[in-house]
Amino acid sequence: MNLPSGFADSSSSARPLQVLQAAQFNAWRDGLAPALQAWVEAQQFSAAAGTLLLLPGEDGLAGAAIGIGDPLDPYSYAHAPFALPPGDWHVAAALEDGARAALQLGWGLGSYRFDRYRKAARAPARLVLSDRDAEASDLLAACVRVRDLVNTPTEHMGPQELEDVARAMAATHGAQVQVITGDELLAQNFPAIHAVGRASHRAPRLIALRWGQGGHPHVALVGKGVCFDTGGLDLKPADGMRNMKKDMGGAAHALALAELVMARKLPVQLTLLVPAVENAIGPEAFRPGEVIATRQGLSVEIDNTDAEGRVVLCDALTYAGEQHPDLILDFATLTGAARIALGPDLPALFANDDALANDWIAAGERVRDPLWRMPLWRPYLRYLNSGIADLANAGSRMAGAVTAALYLERFVPDAQTWAHLDVYAWNDSDRPGRPAGGEALALRSAFAMLKARYGA
Repeated sequence: MNLPSGFADSSSSARPLQVLQAAQFNAWRDGLAPALQAWVEAQQFSAAAGTLLLLPGEDGLAGAAIGIGDPLDPYSYAHAPFALPPGDWHVAAALEDGARAALQLGWGLGSYRFDRYRKAARAPARLVLSDRDAEASDLLAACVRVRDLVNTPTEHMGPQELEDVARAMAATHGAQVQVITGDELLAQNFPAIHAVGRASHRAPRLIALRWGQGGHPHVALVGKGVCFDTGGLDLKPADGMRNMKKDMGGAAHALALAELVMARKLPVQLTLLVPAVENAIGPEAFRPGEVIATRQGLSVEIDNTDAEGRVVLCDALTYAGEQHPDLILDFATLTGAARIALGPDLPALFANDDALANDWIAAGERVRDPLWRMPLWRPYLRYLNSGIADLANAGSRMAGAVTAALYLERFVPDAQTWAHLDVYAWNDSDRPGRPAGGEALALRSAFAMLKARYGA
């Protein structure tokens, strides 16, 4: 893998960078020459998390120090690439393995800028890495994959482009891809996917990627691939539609996790399913009040065409369950209610298995990539009651994230281990390491959970 922006293999001109926690500050300062001690005091630097100090020398800039918080949190280091002046830097003192990997990942996340349509205002400072951590490199690539996919406007990231990404991944890693497109979805019994996507000039499709050897545990990943969501005939207002290029964020997470599993050669059988559609308005748009068929055989009354993500996912989840995997994980930018409850940084986890939920939460704590469990409170199924069909796709403003997850659960076979992540996939403001735009959330913890469960 090529080094991304922000890294260098070697450099004879790299300046030293001190990486300090607040508890290490006094000992470091006391070891400096008196003139530098005076400089540090004048700058009021104390190695607080997220701070930086430039150190003067005879030829101008001699080095720098950054303050960090948790040394195992990649975002502790993410301010450095753009806080430091451009140029090459090397860490002056050895870090423990976990911290070294976190530094590498955090530096890469902090160096990221989406530059498909314009160049970044400046280049990030480059970290000299003589020996990269291979897993950290793959984790960074997966996070960048999510960011790039979500940031790309629908003009250049529609259902066909998602298919192209899956095919390129398959070619790299020796996987197989099958795509069911347009009216063939009806012929092969994926009517719900077809109903949502049929109004667009871009044909809806189900993308299926398969990888791995028989005999290994079977993991199925499902990602919501609504490449743009107008809301359908229940049209979104302008501010609600503005960033709906991000409504394929679940597919971006599922694709990136699949790529990570293959790159790290995790000993599993992998099935990746992406129902890819555009929820458009046109003569063929599905309507409020219609009753649509699903692959499972349940009839669904459309209460709101803006609750379309769960409709495309239900066919994909049914298909995943037909293959009897050991585990199904689905990722979806599904509800605004999850963001109201937990904010933009904390994805909502729903699971029908306590061990799976606990494993994912514990992995999030280990790798500092958190998520929060929400309840599958089944009495709230009453909010999905329909007078003319087996269930409705919506129906109440109460507990929106919970009812959406309950809807999905109806299409997961009994006794099938399953988890659903309602993920925002977006940074709503610029912060160090978290530029405004697409974001990977609970992706690293998902891989850490799978690695702990199925790794060699």
